Amino acid sequence: MRRSRWTEGLLLVAAVLMSAVACTSESGGDGAGEQAASCAYRVRYQDRTYRDVAGVRFTAGEELGSATLPPCDDTGGRDDAGQAGETTTVHRVDGIPPEVAVAVGNGPGDTTFVAAYSGGELPPEVRKLIDGS
Repeated sequence: MRRSRWTEGLLLVAAVLMSAVACTSESGGDGAGEQAASCAYRVRYQDRTYRDVAGVRFTAGEELGSATLPPCDDTGGRDDAGQAGETTTVHRVDGIPPEVAVAVGNGPGDTTFVAAYSGGELPPEVRKLIDGS
């Protein structure tokens, strides 16, 4: 049975793509790239878990305390159970209760917006910031 040139070309392209994907997934010898690609950004503050939300225009306000960045538990075999994780500073977000969203980071000008929600539905207060209304 003979293969056509088109089929042989397709197989060659597939082999090259698979090799490229395998090489890029192993880059970053310190493991930081792997963790960043596989772990969601989560923050624990006052018994709530917050997740980062992109595209939000916000103003970080007063410092509220400390939060924990839990260790990543999906790094493919690393056992982080029992580790406390890193700590970060929590700031109030102007116009939103801390139970809904906070800003975390070194200072009001260097923070990340995180919201407490589950599933894909953002709280209405966060949706208003994104929509600009």
